[in-house]
Amino acid sequence: MSKKLTLKNTFKLYEDALKLIPGAILGIRRPSNFIEGEYPIFFEAAKGGKVIDVDGNEYIDMLCAYGPIIIGHREEEIDNEVIKQIRDKGFCMSLTQPVQNKLAQKLKSLIPCCEKMVFVKTGSDATTTGIRVARAFTKRFKILRCGYHGWHDWAIGHELSGGIPKKLFEDVHEFEFNNLNQVEELMKKYGDDVAAIITTPVNHPGGHKVEMPNPGFLEGLRKITNEYGSLLMFDEIRTGFRFDLGGAQKLFGVIPDLAAFGKAMANGYPISFLGGKQKIMDVLVEEVFLSSTFFPNSLAQIASLKTIEILEREKVLENINKKGNEFAKKVIDLIEESGVPCVFSGGPWMPYITFEHDPNLLYKKLREEFYTQLIRRKIFLQPFHHGYICYRHTNEDLDFAADMIRESLNECKKMIK
Repeated sequence: MSKKLTLKNTFKLYEDALKLIPGAILGIRRPSNFIEGEYPIFFEAAKGGKVIDVDGNEYIDMLCAYGPIIIGHREEEIDNEVIKQIRDKGFCMSLTQPVQNKLAQKLKSLIPCCEKMVFVKTGSDATTTGIRVARAFTKRFKILRCGYHGWHDWAIGHELSGGIPKKLFEDVHEFEFNNLNQVEELMKKYGDDVAAIITTPVNHPGGHKVEMPNPGFLEGLRKITNEYGSLLMFDEIRTGFRFDLGGAQKLFGVIPDLAAFGKAMANGYPISFLGGKQKIMDVLVEEVFLSSTFFPNSLAQIASLKTIEILEREKVLENINKKGNEFAKKVIDLIEESGVPCVFSGGPWMPYITFEHDPNLLYKKLREEFYTQLIRRKIFLQPFHHGYICYRHTNEDLDFAADMIRESLNECKKMIK
């Protein structure tokens, strides 16, 4: 049995934070989304593929800041470019700096749907801009959505709708991933009023396995939107610059009208963008208002250019794909050997171990035990969110992670009668 981690400093900081910040921590980083009492709540530092908490415990970081870290933490080549911009030119000005055009041209050359684009900061910014653009272009207001698309009013489910007037999301209708029949039924009912269908091209629901698109699903969405004069929008915040430099749309060969990108495009610096076909994006010229003091800041744009340069030069995505497939095979074999009722999904890009639901709710106890054992063995993964693999994860790191998964599964076996 592995020893519980020493987390004295993390709990002290948490108690202090509770007096200052609602819930102490924002959203998905709260302790309730991990195993309370077992996981650290505050990190002190990170480098490469590892993180260190405020009590000095070092972990292999397989959550990668929920996706932005594609190369590694504290990449000197990227950080040095940012520091150079700060020292030599500055980054927050009343007018836009030329790096905007350079980054836009690079993105246009990589991403199939990207004829024009606008830069914002977060994934929620990008998806919400897309919804506004789609509504303005089509002169319609209903949206069909599938997946998590951020925290703005239109994107929140009914169960978390505190503070949001019902009228702000009553024109948004959810559908299940890979359920084309459901989409067809919704379009028969609402199609003439649907501005856009938005989906993540890969399904990654919290607490459930990562799901790839069935053959014909994305193609079916493309066909349906064409038939009804609606727009197809991909939320590529997680898949972009990870599945392919051109996004999942390039990998799967289905080109949307609009797409939102973010996370991995700048290796941790805050930037995202909405890209799409020129005639659609041009509603932003006069019809649609979009403005922010910080959207044009150049630091994240500088970081993004350098990140993409490294991704191309070092063939980073090919490296991650190879390591991720090898890791996935090992873990799938370990799960099969263990007999523990759990599933590996998301390989090679988004590794995730979920537990099969049962009437007696044993899966909840198994999940808690597994992730307790895993964090005690210094592997940082999340019970309710898939992980990621970055370039700086070595083969030794991933071999160690697989060994610790094996040990954690063996502890779970003791719970099964």
